[in-house]
Amino acid sequence: MSGFGALWQDPQVTNALLVGTVVSALAGLVGVFVVMRGQAFAGHILTDVGAAGASGSLLAGVNAWYGFVSFGLLAGTGVEVFGNRARSRDAGTGIVLSFAMGLEALFLFLVTRYTNNAGATMLILFGSLFTADPSLTPVVVGVALFMVALLLFIYRPLLLCTVNPEIAQARGVRVRLIGVLFMLLMVLAVENASIVAGALLATALLIGPAAAAMRLTTRTSLALLLAAGIGVTVTGLGILLAYESYYWPPTGRGWPVGFFISALIFLIYLAVGFGRSSAGAGRSSAGAGHRPQKGA
Repeated sequence: MSGFGALWQDPQVTNALLVGTVVSALAGLVGVFVVMRGQAFAGHILTDVGAAGASGSLLAGVNAWYGFVSFGLLAGTGVEVFGNRARSRDAGTGIVLSFAMGLEALFLFLVTRYTNNAGATMLILFGSLFTADPSLTPVVVGVALFMVALLLFIYRPLLLCTVNPEIAQARGVRVRLIGVLFMLLMVLAVENASIVAGALLATALLIGPAAAAMRLTTRTSLALLLAAGIGVTVTGLGILLAYESYYWPPTGRGWPVGFFISALIFLIYLAVGFGRSSAGAGRSSAGAGHRPQKGA
């Protein structure tokens, strides 16, 4: 049996759908606050540094997820500690990123040269949900439950700190603590997204659905639901298309899941923007048609 007919009989695919659904939903939820707080670049930093850790984990014979998360936590700590020190921040960030990417290049070279893991580069940079270790699934789900609980716990103060940190501080909200807790959520969201779409495309899953959702509504609660829904939809479709692409040219190869996810996110974002532009133009035309004329 080939194509979609065999899809639901493949345990690798069902595991990929489960992990992808959980990870993409939480990436969408956290992504809304990432966009509102203007921290998209921080997400990019986390993926680059996390990729170095993942490469080192593979070299040590450990699942890449642990390297993504551990190095991501180190990077997140650095961003939170030094983020408010504007002077020399850009230069320092560039140096750290360059060093992390250099480590990643070294580790991937050693992995592909001296181990049997020839697909390590593809796994780290572009993700490989179909080869995700099923034993890791309970860990990912457990982390997801922790993230949901933490997000619900800090939701109101986080929203206030995001919209107006001065008022939040005046009301006694511990703004710095909320920032640290959100950075923890962001690290887990980004590094989990890296196992779905790879280090190069993880920020697309974090930012894309959230940005599209925020074009559709100004209500934060609705934007959260829309972002999670868009993330789950594009990930599910991406997995299905990647599975079916095994039968596309070149036959027997299969296209990367990350490509389909990022392409779908891009198309949805464009469609939402075009829809808003068309609606705005329609309202302007309607308003012009009812505008009183001189001498009427």
